[in-house]
Amino acid sequence: MTKSTAETLKRTLKPIHLWGIAVGLVISGEYFGWNYGWGVAGTIGFLIATLLVTVMYVTFIFSYTELTTAIPHAGGAFAYSYRAMGPFGGLIAGYATLIDFLLATPAIAFALGSYLHFLYPLVPVLQSALIFNVIFIFINISGIKESAAFSIFITVLAVGELLLFMGIIAPHFKAVNYLSNPMPFGWKGIFAALPYAVWFYLAIEGVAMVAEEVKEPEKNIPKGYISGLATLMFLALGVMVLTGGITDWRTLSTIDYPLPEAISVVLGKNSSFTKIFASIGLFGLIASFHGTILASSRQIFAMARSGYLPQGLAKINHRFKTPHWSVVAGGFVSFAALFTGTTSQVIILSVLGAIVMYMMSMISLFMLRSKEPELKRPFRSPFYPVFPAVALFLCTVCLFAIIYYNVVLTGVFLAGMAVAVLLFIISGKHKERINDDILLEKAIVVQAE
Repeated sequence: MTKSTAETLKRTLKPIHLWGIAVGLVISGEYFGWNYGWGVAGTIGFLIATLLVTVMYVTFIFSYTELTTAIPHAGGAFAYSYRAMGPFGGLIAGYATLIDFLLATPAIAFALGSYLHFLYPLVPVLQSALIFNVIFIFINISGIKESAAFSIFITVLAVGELLLFMGIIAPHFKAVNYLSNPMPFGWKGIFAALPYAVWFYLAIEGVAMVAEEVKEPEKNIPKGYISGLATLMFLALGVMVLTGGITDWRTLSTIDYPLPEAISVVLGKNSSFTKIFASIGLFGLIASFHGTILASSRQIFAMARSGYLPQGLAKINHRFKTPHWSVVAGGFVSFAALFTGTTSQVIILSVLGAIVMYMMSMISLFMLRSKEPELKRPFRSPFYPVFPAVALFLCTVCLFAIIYYNVVLTGVFLAGMAVAVLLFIISGKHKERINDDILLEKAIVVQAE
């Protein structure tokens, strides 16, 4: 069979690298973005939304890991949906995944710019966000092991800072602040807050994008996912509850830097410790920023290798063994989003892409269990079919909530999908046999028999 490229990705990643990538991808969600959920639900309303989403992620990740270890492919959900549903299934899952990761990147870049602006008011938000884009494009091109080592280093610092943050503000927590006007919009607010609760965990599934670069993926991927999810659950709930009891939570519900603002209430805005904390806070954002660039570039690479995007994007750098043109292409999309959207809008679109991708993955899991019972599954979803069914149901609830409260942005998402499908049909790609050994493995086996 013809290979799409002479170069291959290098298997160098171990469980510690996967933990670093998994937590690093997500940890910025503990620093900003989630607080917009208070603005639509209040503290208790958002807590309920977060608990629902936490259940969704626990059941989803345990189910998704079955797919990741059975089909260790850089395309993630694109690969699973293609194998289960064919070309159009792969296209929809691939489009949703691209929206998920490509738009998470500029959302984090906005927050990076806002944190710098908080520290140094003369530094403009947009320009610094663009500079961060350029710097991390070069870091991601430099090599996967080097990128993963950087992820571990920066993620450990970010986790340490969140633990320090909780330790500093915990003695100042006041239940009266947290319970003040706890559900101003009633039960409706819980549904409106779901996408912001998703932001606490969004992108952990990006570990699947480096599956082709993992040593012994059947053993190491579950370790990376489970340890990463446990870390994030503890941090998300701790940060959210403690921050809500420091001051009037409404003053923190509309800004991109809630943690520095909260700690400034405790230590004083002009305190040198407040400035130091905000500076260290950049580590959490940088960890996720770096991780989303890594994951989105692998998604672009995988779809290009399979013929769904221009073949040039599937080229691998001979020296660094990284898909350099895919990294650069993702950077251009991030630049465009920075110029055209706001943080909250970009978050909603990114979450919408993620939820659609999660649903396609769970449907693929059910279909592959039926279509390919003989498929080697090193890790099997516990409590099947309950776990994937619960994950699919809660994803569906989130999807309808996002559509109901964000009609215009949903229209933008669907318009982009319609354009992708139309171009796919016009180009005749839906009739072509893709050039991808892993996804064609079953067809080859059947032919041989």
